[in-house]
Amino acid sequence: MSTTTPVFHMLAGAPDPVAPFSHAVEANGFVFVTGQMPFIGTGLDSGYPEGIEAQTHQVMKNLTTVLEGCKLGLEHVVQVRVYLTDFERDYDSMNTTYAGYWPVGRRPARTCIGVTGLAKGALIEIDMVAVRPTGA
Repeated sequence: MSTTTPVFHMLAGAPDPVAPFSHAVEANGFVFVTGQMPFIGTGLDSGYPEGIEAQTHQVMKNLTTVLEGCKLGLEHVVQVRVYLTDFERDYDSMNTTYAGYWPVGRRPARTCIGVTGLAKGALIEIDMVAVRPTGA
């Protein structure tokens, strides 16, 4: 679906947005996936799991739901940004959890940033950029 005209994706089964945004926007073969929070369900009142490991797994699950709704997977991700509210405490544990989602040698470029707060009190938020394979 490579196109210069942006395609705005709102996907059933993905968590409800916490602000006015699309789950993903696609243009020129790139799919920009909005940062996902660790909501257990789709509703904004569904709550978060306890701890950084569980929240990292839930964010990755939510991101995978968005990617699958765009007919993509983690293997198409080329860039990731991770935001942590307690960088010193959570960085190592988050990295251990995160590393299991990609094979060594096939991990996307990544930035990890410590922030003063995230929506709804989350410990972590992750956004991604994926590339749609040619002809897909």
